[in-house]
Amino acid sequence: MQQMEQLYRHLIEMVGENPDREGLARTPYRAAKAFQFLMKGYQEDIPKLINNALFESDTKEMVIVKNIELYSMCEHHLLPFIGKCHVGYIPNGKVIGLSKIPRVVDAFARRLQIQENLTRQIAVTIQEHTNALGVACVIEAQHLCMMMRGVEKQNSVMTTSCVLGEMHDDPETRSEFMSLICHR
Repeated sequence: MQQMEQLYRHLIEMVGENPDREGLARTPYRAAKAFQFLMKGYQEDIPKLINNALFESDTKEMVIVKNIELYSMCEHHLLPFIGKCHVGYIPNGKVIGLSKIPRVVDAFARRLQIQENLTRQIAVTIQEHTNALGVACVIEAQHLCMMMRGVEKQNSVMTTSCVLGEMHDDPETRSEFMSLICHR
């Protein structure tokens, strides 16, 4: 933590500010603490996080958790991207505990990321741990690296998807998922 504080102090000096002035005196500490929180996904152990919360079920109908808020950091500019994630799966004898899906989303989002990889990591993890017949993950996010700098497009939204198994192979199943996540 102390090394990170020193780096933030140095950054403040490099932009021409005085890190000792009243408003900035504790900023290196606060920024280091915030960055550790934002990157807490690196400390997550996915199997431990899921904690065997898999329950037998004979349902073969799609299960969807949508509008999971997500906060991540662009690995290219260290600026946030913020949005929502929709995850669906077709059980294969087991369902996962409801809270585990948002926990998986957070575990991967709280790392330096690009949205394309984040979407795939979530889908693959749900697939691996549930042995689902199919999994789909869609993320819609706004990227501050595109809003605050660069092209400065305030209303742009990036949408990514990863679709696996039956949800990929069967166009009707894929269409059902997409239709259900678009229903508000």
